[in-house]
Amino acid sequence: MKLKHLSLSVMMMGASAAAMASGYHFGTQSVSAQSTANASAAEAADASTIFYNAAGMTKLEGTNFSGAVNFVAPQVEYSNASGKYPTGDAITRGDGVAGTTAATSGEITKSTVAVPHMYVSHQLNDKTFIGLGVYVPFASETEYQRNSVLRYNLNATSLKTIDINPTIAFKLNDQHSVAVGVIAQHAEAHLRQYANFGFLIGRSLNLSGATLLAQNGRADGFADVNGEDWGFGYNLAWMWDINEQARIGVNYRSKIEHNLEGNAKWNKSQVAAVYGATAAAQLTSLGYSDDETASVKISTPESLSVHGMYRLNPKTDLFGDVTWTKHSRFSNAQLLYANSKPSQGKITYLNPAWKDSYKVAVGGAYQLNDPLQLRFGLAYDKSPVPDDDHRLATMPDNDRIWYSFGAKYDLSKQSSVDVAYSFVQIKNSKANVTGVCTAYGVSQCVSSQTTGTADYKSHAQIFGVQYNQRF
Repeated sequence: MKLKHLSLSVMMMGASAAAMASGYHFGTQSVSAQSTANASAAEAADASTIFYNAAGMTKLEGTNFSGAVNFVAPQVEYSNASGKYPTGDAITRGDGVAGTTAATSGEITKSTVAVPHMYVSHQLNDKTFIGLGVYVPFASETEYQRNSVLRYNLNATSLKTIDINPTIAFKLNDQHSVAVGVIAQHAEAHLRQYANFGFLIGRSLNLSGATLLAQNGRADGFADVNGEDWGFGYNLAWMWDINEQARIGVNYRSKIEHNLEGNAKWNKSQVAAVYGATAAAQLTSLGYSDDETASVKISTPESLSVHGMYRLNPKTDLFGDVTWTKHSRFSNAQLLYANSKPSQGKITYLNPAWKDSYKVAVGGAYQLNDPLQLRFGLAYDKSPVPDDDHRLATMPDNDRIWYSFGAKYDLSKQSSVDVAYSFVQIKNSKANVTGVCTAYGVSQCVSSQTTGTADYKSHAQIFGVQYNQRF
């Protein structure tokens, strides 16, 4: 996590339901695959096979190009939110401003976003094929109101990643093909976290009793953290044509390790306005610098997919895919601040304790006439979140069902267009969030040590369009 250009730990924790696949994955990397709820990895009908099974390039003659864009419209709402300071007082004041009320409901996702993907494959000879994929594997953004009752448990997060994936595939014989690729992944992320500085200043002024409690939420501060990093991994694929009707494939994508370093900037303007410049300067002496470096290590998870295709008749193809993801790699994370001292506990802890998860998808395609093919799919995507106590406020993730349909239209023998629509139904969820340090086995950490709870309702709509050209 380049805190200056943010931590992947926060990036991972911050990816929200806007990602539209379980965990923090973006939901689809191809419109032709989206139209079958990503069940059609064994089809290898266009250059986007580079992502789903790169061995499928051996099915593509000549040079092939596929360019796609997905328009994603997520809607994630929270309600019935409440929170408490470590003193037991309810969080009722909004954003440290007297007379304002903390928001207990609202929408935490942004409006429709466009996400592009691009693939090119080229046949070198009868046995060797090369390709390049540039696509978005992770992407999301969530933001609570600045006066939200949950603002102390990360107020805003965003994540953007892009993979550059050169690959090479070999046709071993008429039935078997294999592929290997290198993945270079660039990640950018941002987070905002609020701090209950009023109570901290009250203690430094030796206030007590009701007077001290009245400082809760009186002068909030917040940290803005930004980061970026490059990480590297690989992908492996195998495809087997069992006969003229049936095909199966296996695709593996490795974990990618990130060692991110950057900076965190603490805003203490509200403290200065309420308590004076001296109090704001005192926070700096306590370790909350205006600008300090920070670091975190994290790994994105590996995944293994097994998929198949069966030609029922000359007009009808059936697809299936099962994908396992080692989400348990995001079990815990530590964000370490550079001016940390053991007595200060300048570490932010995360303990999502995610579990490995799976996705099951089925779909089909029907050739209605010469230029038009109709496509459809259904998928069940299991969330890695183990329970309500480990659900992150910035990622109210839960099990989801994909309903997808679309079409492919041949413009000519060399070009075609895919369109797709998906509705992603996400199971209602609840999050019990805590910043209490003892929950992580330590007595001190960078946290206001508040607790909170909220209910969540989420869904998403995805529209995609893709152009395919063979040269």
